[in-house]
Amino acid sequence: MNGLWLLLPFLLIRFGLLAIFSREAVGRAAHFAPMAGGERAACWVYQLSNAALLLYLPFLRVRAAGSLPFFAGLMCYLGGLALCAASMAGFAAPSGGGLRTGGVYRFSRNPMYVSYFLCFAGMALLVRSAALAAIVLVFQVSAHWIILAEERWCLETFGADYRRYAERVRRYL
Repeated sequence: MNGLWLLLPFLLIRFGLLAIFSREAVGRAAHFAPMAGGERAACWVYQLSNAALLLYLPFLRVRAAGSLPFFAGLMCYLGGLALCAASMAGFAAPSGGGLRTGGVYRFSRNPMYVSYFLCFAGMALLVRSAALAAIVLVFQVSAHWIILAEERWCLETFGADYRRYAERVRRYL
């Protein structure tokens, strides 16, 4: 099976499901928080690694159904898709003040990014590509810098409510 088929469910959940839940949320999801210093460079690296994932996967094939890497990859991928769907549902329906703290946001301040990493890591395992795994690693490291900018923006926007939320909920897991 071509790696492109792995992208389709992810893209349908990431953009299609979010649009079904809330068109306004699609715009919010596309918004990047104001960046400072090295965060700007990280944003470019993040965008380039996204493009690399999208462009490289169609040239790869899923390998060896029944092997340990296949099952590990499948579990990561399916878990990532499920978490992505739950994240989209929560993101589409924030509380009255705009801060999302319910659903999967009770366990992670950034469940969308966790879901992306799980999906992409699962894809790398399913196609058994060290190059794709390296791209996923670059993606995740650059995403961390974007998350730092987003958290700074949330603190400025939501103040003490976000500070209390951040004190009780982990950044990732």
